[in-house]
Amino acid sequence: MVQYFLDPCSNSYSLVDAMVEYRLPQDGLWESWDYPTIFVNPPYGRNKINKITIKDWIQKCLETHIQYNSEVLALIPVATNTEHWKRYIFKKANCVCFLNDTRLKFLINGKDGGKGAPMACAIVYWGNNRKNFGKFLIKSMEM
Repeated sequence: MVQYFLDPCSNSYSLVDAMVEYRLPQDGLWESWDYPTIFVNPPYGRNKINKITIKDWIQKCLETHIQYNSEVLALIPVATNTEHWKRYIFKKANCVCFLNDTRLKFLINGKDGGKGAPMACAIVYWGNNRKNFGKFLIKSMEM
């Protein structure tokens, strides 16, 4: 079983069980990601106050992998026509798994949030060990 060292987008109901969790009001985007294994389920919307989008989170995933040689796994919406997919995922990520359930459900305050996401999702892996991607993938699907 893979142990995640960091979850920079955690909350009190997280199923990730990372050793280090950043929770609001602590903004995980600006904290250190110098950890060997990281699971990221970034906010999909736009933070109008800080002008942060999912692009900023995806950029940090790639930069963290390059800078620290971290294995980073991100659960994100499929938007292959966007700048962040073109700049930080295509030809940069080592593996991408497109989830076949287009209505992926998320927990809200630890409970079933009702209807699923309105978009398809993917799990993206930046890392040097493709064998570990399968282990990461299995762990994330168990959550």
